[in-house]
Amino acid sequence: MAEKVGIYVCHCGSNIAGTVDCEEVARWAGQNIRDVAVARDYKFMCSSLGQQLIEDDIKKEGLTRVVVAACSPHLHEKTFRRACQNAGLNPYLCHMTNIREHVSWVNNDKKAGTEKVKSLVSAAAERVKHQQPLEPFYVKVNPATLVVGGGIAGLQATLELADAGYPVYLVEREPSIGGHMAQFDKTFPTLDCSACILTPKMSEVGQHENVTMFTYSELEEVSGSVGSFKVKIRKRARYVDYDKCTGCGICVEKCPRKVVDDVFEAGLGYRKAIYTPFPQAVPRVPVIDTANCTYFQSGKCKVCSKVCPTDAVRYDQQDEIVELEVGNIVLATGWKLFDCKRLPNYGYGRLANVYTNLEFERLCNAAGPTNGKIVLRDGKTEPQRVAIIHCVGSRDSRYNTFCSAVCCMAAMKFGHLVLEKTNAEVYSFY
Repeated sequence: MAEKVGIYVCHCGSNIAGTVDCEEVARWAGQNIRDVAVARDYKFMCSSLGQQLIEDDIKKEGLTRVVVAACSPHLHEKTFRRACQNAGLNPYLCHMTNIREHVSWVNNDKKAGTEKVKSLVSAAAERVKHQQPLEPFYVKVNPATLVVGGGIAGLQATLELADAGYPVYLVEREPSIGGHMAQFDKTFPTLDCSACILTPKMSEVGQHENVTMFTYSELEEVSGSVGSFKVKIRKRARYVDYDKCTGCGICVEKCPRKVVDDVFEAGLGYRKAIYTPFPQAVPRVPVIDTANCTYFQSGKCKVCSKVCPTDAVRYDQQDEIVELEVGNIVLATGWKLFDCKRLPNYGYGRLANVYTNLEFERLCNAAGPTNGKIVLRDGKTEPQRVAIIHCVGSRDSRYNTFCSAVCCMAAMKFGHLVLEKTNAEVYSFY
């Protein structure tokens, strides 16, 4: 049996009618679209009178499908679904097509706008015929939440959930929570101290009764469905007993092996083979880098275990798989730096004094490898002129076509920092 479709075109005052002939669209739809039983236009379909119009037509004309051509579904989809439901029609047999944001607000040609709306209404009428009645149902939701990523976004999400009384499992793949913000000196636009904002949140998360942290860990598997997920987390071996370690730092101090820190210090500084990423790390439990540890490479040394006052070093520790059940998962995995060597014309990796933004952040940081001094690669010469290049790897058909949405803010901050810390001239290129 053929469907009986009702089409309703909203003027939205002059918001739509100013650049679309709504009366013509309704007339055309009633004459040219198959299975249309009713086609109307109205000044404000979302008003109580507009909704009543739909309800009356459903009852009198026996409509089985409804199309509303109006503003964004984000605003009024629920409104029109409710009107359908009030008239006895399953609300999911109503379809909205956006002719305000997608046509009238981006168009000045009334004739062209009217023709586009006809196409959208025709497509919506065909689509709604394929929609099936749906019934909402309730599922039991496990109150626990898994937050993936321990940067500032993950920490904020964790605290808001935990403070509301819900159990939270926080997974971070680095040895400490904090993310990239821990590497920064100041934040834009206020130029407030980054650590002053971040470290209190880190400390609160580390001590919160509703938070269980899994640092130096990665999410391996997710199964289940809405409200009831099963997850597997790999806790990588730190080779240090989490419960026994007091975070005294003697093992790090006495370790004879020093290597380039290409993660936290972005390759500009050094760390030990057993290390915590930075002084305010949470938890303050070190990790052994087996690729650079003398014992793991040659079977000799063991200085860290010899000097540990609590016998916390465990060379035989293995990765552990933890299985959890949660009702919600928040992905706050942050960002990864674009490989600037892919654009050799800018000179990164070829010319000594070309830096990435993360390297520059570490130069500016008072706890960084240069103690906050902005200098060239020789470690002592202050620059006289600084060029800041925007959009590297973004807005480029060869790499990422989209705007990163952070370049301008970062460039403004970097310009402030250069002027604050040096006498250099600053140029922005974009």
